[in-house]
Amino acid sequence: MAPDASGTERFAHSIESRASWVAAGVTLAILSVSYGAPLLVAVGLKPIAADLGASRSVLALAGSLTWMGSGIGGVLMGWVADRTGVRVTAAFGAVMMALGLALSSTGHIWALYVGHFLLIGVFGNGAIYAPLVIHVSRWFDRRRGTALALISSGQYVAGVVWPAVFERGFDRFGWRATMLAFAGVVLLAIVPVATLCLRPAPDAPRPGRSGRARHAPAVLGLRPNVLQATLCFAAFLCCVPMAMPASHIVAFCSDLGIAPEQGAAMLSVLLGCAFFSRQFWGWLADRVGGLAAVMVGSACQTLAIWAFLLTQDEIGLFAVAGAFGFGFSGIIPAYVLAIREFFPSAEASWRVPMLLLWGMGGMAFGSWLAGALYDHFGFYAPAFATGGAFNVANLVVIGLLLLRQGPTRGVQLA
Repeated sequence: MAPDASGTERFAHSIESRASWVAAGVTLAILSVSYGAPLLVAVGLKPIAADLGASRSVLALAGSLTWMGSGIGGVLMGWVADRTGVRVTAAFGAVMMALGLALSSTGHIWALYVGHFLLIGVFGNGAIYAPLVIHVSRWFDRRRGTALALISSGQYVAGVVWPAVFERGFDRFGWRATMLAFAGVVLLAIVPVATLCLRPAPDAPRPGRSGRARHAPAVLGLRPNVLQATLCFAAFLCCVPMAMPASHIVAFCSDLGIAPEQGAAMLSVLLGCAFFSRQFWGWLADRVGGLAAVMVGSACQTLAIWAFLLTQDEIGLFAVAGAFGFGFSGIIPAYVLAIREFFPSAEASWRVPMLLLWGMGGMAFGSWLAGALYDHFGFYAPAFATGGAFNVANLVVIGLLLLRQGPTRGVQLA
């Protein structure tokens, strides 16, 4: 049902309640722990590479495989969660993630790749992130953008808390022991919370129902799957530069003579600014719509990643890191909101994970590409310049969709 001018008709029988915010809070807590796992390689890029005798691109590939595996796993586990419940998938994901960290800590390159791609990625974060995003989106109809921004902030809570902890762990106990210790944290923190606190959403489809509409109407003048593909492509484009500073800023700072603990602090500043600003982006998305919020956030990210080329001063880099965190923090939740605005709830279990797959594919490619460009040129400026070019292409695609949308916000199919 499309809303009237005030939105009164659409929200006369809102599904939102206190339980909705409990579901969002539980999800935030889970993601704040699970997103620590991909940060281990980002924080320990130089010491792990030195210990294994590998180049940075080899280690960056492990981080890339985590993002790629998370996207692939989300498509599969979104379907599984609709049939078994999100409690099962989240607890299963935590167990797999712990096993992946344990395998990666053995010190073999193949174990690092298998552990990060298959266990931490496909069956770990893949079973946690996408199913929980879909789960929370079904608890909300009035403030869905705000809720999606809140839970996605778990990535940035993890970014504020864990880098400094990992840096101290690497320095005192070594990277292998730190990985094993975090595996225990994942098990003890996520499994009981997921099992005891996650409840079925009121807007969830009945088990066994197909999420695909047989005769879906055109959206923005496009066939539904053409619009889906366009949004997925746009997500890939903006996530390539999104991954570059987050994956390489600690090593980048070290190359400039900045102490590793300051580099870890800079990563925490980047992700901390992303956490606080994400609430603003959620508020904005609820008012202007998902596509417009993507456009504004992507424009801010573009300016910030180009700014990395203009300063090598420590104070300046802290400021640029904070600006970058502000810019990119609202983009992915806005994409999810756009999917929920343009398509019905029953299709969310495959449309949202498919978009996240392309987004995480962009993160994976961006993380690897920055490492590969560094290995070729010996410095990071070409990587940041390339990331800026990808971001400009994203702005063109989203701008064309906004022109087709006009002044309306979408079909609002809940």
